[in-house]
Amino acid sequence: MMSQQIDKGLTIMDFFSRIRRMISGQERVVGAIDILAPVSGKIVDLEQVPDAVFADKIVGDGIAIQPEGRYLVAPISGKIGKMFDTHHAFSIESPQGVELFVHFGIGTIELRGNGFTGLVNSGDTVEAGQPIIEFDLDYLKQQQLCLLTPVVVANMEDFKGINKYSGRVKANKDVIFSINTQAK
Repeated sequence: MMSQQIDKGLTIMDFFSRIRRMISGQERVVGAIDILAPVSGKIVDLEQVPDAVFADKIVGDGIAIQPEGRYLVAPISGKIGKMFDTHHAFSIESPQGVELFVHFGIGTIELRGNGFTGLVNSGDTVEAGQPIIEFDLDYLKQQQLCLLTPVVVANMEDFKGINKYSGRVKANKDVIFSINTQAK
């Protein structure tokens, strides 16, 4: 996605994001917002995901996790923006305006929902740690797809930066990244 520059380095996307924040009345948060692991496993650099949409950060910046367990949980409290019909991905927006996109695996959309059970619907309000999707890891491994699970900030243009963590994480226990909320 190309972004045109307008006055003083402000992009059109930055401009629209600021307008959206003003209209919605979102409070400005000072400091950082911690994002919890939505699934247990090992953190992997987003650039290692074998899909250019994620590796080139087209949909946002973040990390990926090599998943373990059987649930994807909400990495923040907020409102489910979109629960995909195939239950392999969802988006969530926090009250502070952080928009996250969580996508289980690469090519998993081709499974047409097999191996996944959605536990919430688009528009539902959820708490951090609440199960969102149940998955059958054994079945998914048998499909020989990449199971790396990207977790990205879809509206990174609204924030100053991101501090990514590494290593093994447990769902709803460990922070995977922190977002610096100082607006650009």
